[in-house]
Amino acid sequence: MLISLTVGKVDAGVAVLLTNDKRLIEFPSILLPPNISSGSIVDITVSRNLNSEQKSQAGFLALQDAIYTSFGETEPISPVLRCKNATQTSVVLEWDPIELATADCISLSLFRNGQKAGNIPRPTSMHTTKISGLAVDTEYTFQLVLRTSAGTYSSENLVVKTHKMTDLSGITVTPGILPAQLRDSLTSAIERIGAKLADTVRMDTTHFVTMEGRGIAWEKALEMNIPVVRPEWIEGCERGGRIVGVRQYYLDADPKLRQVEQHQAPQPSPVRESPKIPAANGSANSANEASSQAIPPTPPAKDTLREEEESSSEEEEEENKAAVQNEQKVRVEDRDQHQVALRLGEPSSKDKEKVNEISDDSGPPSGSWTPSAASFQDVQL
Repeated sequence: MLISLTVGKVDAGVAVLLTNDKRLIEFPSILLPPNISSGSIVDITVSRNLNSEQKSQAGFLALQDAIYTSFGETEPISPVLRCKNATQTSVVLEWDPIELATADCISLSLFRNGQKAGNIPRPTSMHTTKISGLAVDTEYTFQLVLRTSAGTYSSENLVVKTHKMTDLSGITVTPGILPAQLRDSLTSAIERIGAKLADTVRMDTTHFVTMEGRGIAWEKALEMNIPVVRPEWIEGCERGGRIVGVRQYYLDADPKLRQVEQHQAPQPSPVRESPKIPAANGSANSANEASSQAIPPTPPAKDTLREEEESSSEEEEEENKAAVQNEQKVRVEDRDQHQVALRLGEPSSKDKEKVNEISDDSGPPSGSWTPSAASFQDVQL
């Protein structure tokens, strides 16, 4: 196809061409023949190049295949979460190395009971993690979420239940520097309580047992914040039938504190003896003696107050009776003295009053008292 165009304007890079129907076309000036100026007419032949189209299409398809082979055949795999070990207050989780294919890892997060617990550091190299500070005998749900440049992939929910205090199967012991005989006895004790023995310090190691604080394993245990205890701790767990505290079994702990607590029976309170009441006959005395030999029960507070009040009232009655008896004795003695005086001829108080009255009426008293005939008669008798 041949097209004739008129050159309208020529610039350094672009030339303006005019068609017969007065349309403007911008055309690269480098493609025009040399010595072209405004008003020149150029003929341009336009045709389709099928060979070039086929070659270009083949090259494009090859590029697409290469991209798909490199980035489309494989994709990241969802992580698989497992429980490696569980104790009373901690859980050790592990998973297979994450498969990213050709994608880039953005983050690997751990969720606990539906809430984000934190990101896993160095997700491409770390395959285990330990969660501490959990409640005893409680169920927890864990899940891993992998975010990549190709999308987000989540693991299935993992339900883990922490152990009871009497369940010692979660204990994993790594022995340190120990004598051969002590190491054998320690191994036997670990088997008896159902715990596990690890030769090296690992993520799931719960206790490091040794007699001396030295060595590479000891340093690694300190670095991982693993309790370093003496072999007596295993014996304490075996005696108690449950996991015991480690504070009393550290290397520098006082040996006197390494004792299993025993439940002490409550001591009976002292019994107060009730006051003895004198019995009226021998049978009552024998009954009181038999009751005194047996331990009487502790009387309540109200009964003791009543007994005290009764005893005080009895004492008052006895004092009143004694006073009445003394008064009666005094009266009897006065009466006897009065009778004796009458018999001896002494005037009574009433007679003395009569004499005084007579002396006041008749004249001065004679200073002597004359007994009556009745008195003489009494004397004669």
